[in-house]
Amino acid sequence: MKRETIAVHGGYETDPTTKSVAVPIYQTVAYEFDSADHGAALFNLEASGYRYSRISNPTTQVLERRVAALEGGLDALCVASGQAALNYAILNLAEMGSNIVSVPQLYGTTYTLFAHILPSQGITVRFAESDQPDAMEKLIDGKTRAIYCESVGNPAGNICDIEALAAIGQRHGVPLVVDNTVATPVMLRPIEYGADIIVHSLTKFMGGHGTTLGGAIVDSGRFPWKAHADRFPMFSTPDASYHGMVYTDHFGDAAYIARCRSVYQRTTGAVISPLSSFLLLQGIESVALRVERHVDNARRVADFLRADPRVAWVNYAGFADNPYNALAHKYFGGRACSLMTFGIVGGLEGGKRFYDALKLFKRLVNLGDSKSLACHPASTTHRQMSAQEQAKAGVLPETIRLSIGIEHIDDIIADLDQALAAAQTRRSPLLAAE
Repeated sequence: MKRETIAVHGGYETDPTTKSVAVPIYQTVAYEFDSADHGAALFNLEASGYRYSRISNPTTQVLERRVAALEGGLDALCVASGQAALNYAILNLAEMGSNIVSVPQLYGTTYTLFAHILPSQGITVRFAESDQPDAMEKLIDGKTRAIYCESVGNPAGNICDIEALAAIGQRHGVPLVVDNTVATPVMLRPIEYGADIIVHSLTKFMGGHGTTLGGAIVDSGRFPWKAHADRFPMFSTPDASYHGMVYTDHFGDAAYIARCRSVYQRTTGAVISPLSSFLLLQGIESVALRVERHVDNARRVADFLRADPRVAWVNYAGFADNPYNALAHKYFGGRACSLMTFGIVGGLEGGKRFYDALKLFKRLVNLGDSKSLACHPASTTHRQMSAQEQAKAGVLPETIRLSIGIEHIDDIIADLDQALAAAQTRRSPLLAAE
């Protein structure tokens, strides 16, 4: 099936008991065993079925199958948030004394996880000077367990060369982990370019309505864990925490997600609720249509801002002179995602006046909503970073991040226009208070 069809039908067949066409919400904690032997078989992973909703749930399983199919992956695990997905994805690969190599252009909370939380657990994160493949490769050594990037950086708007990074990973026997939240599988399937593991904040474009938190980890099923058992012994040697399970022997190509579910979700419990899974499935049904409108609206907004003398600069990969335009053509057919940043004449103070004057745009830190959203990263999502760290992540003091929604383009531009006008004529209440 094509992606638009997978988004509507993937992972579900009409319920055999009730004939329900909509995915049922299985709002249950536990599932009855037929017998003691049946319960043992389930816990030994010898029989298929459900044991406890901290491990798996029928509603969530449909979501997992649908997201995996959309990304062209073998299997998926859906959890409570995008950050939980990222944390599990890395912990399933790295352990004390090892490292991962990352691009510097990261979402603010991802940076905090990488720069502070993982190191406190003995996992070093090496930040490259740029997202260029050679800058990443030179940081890889015998203790490296993953290469990490965002397919489209948030909020930097950079586009990573997935194919080149995947080739580096293959040379060194290290998986490439890609956060594909901003691009979505509608625009890009990183697995088709060699990526091994995909993570998502389903909260964003996939859910699309700003109502529901959720995250996903998708495994391509292609990384040869046994061939690299020296780096990843956890997949091909007995797991003492799960009665000696050898994941590659039991699950074959699906070993990565199986271990992630059995070790991390089962024992640390960042579980997505069945209702949240249901709501995310509703959002995914329309993701292809919404992304098309998001992208079309964003192009017109970028053109409007660039032509306006009140705007100092616009960072939008769809422009021919943008340094990432060639990669936009390679991966997106010349289009660009609906996330962009810009600065207005007047710098930080002008930016605050603009931000305060918005009416249609919602001032918040989410993105990928049907509604148009605006964020000032330096004071919110990236506030915990130093000015130097912010600059490496693509955040300047005056940067405004826009996530363009699906409203009528005339109304979107009218709101930007009036806010730009207000920024030239009045002081921000925030500045006045200062």
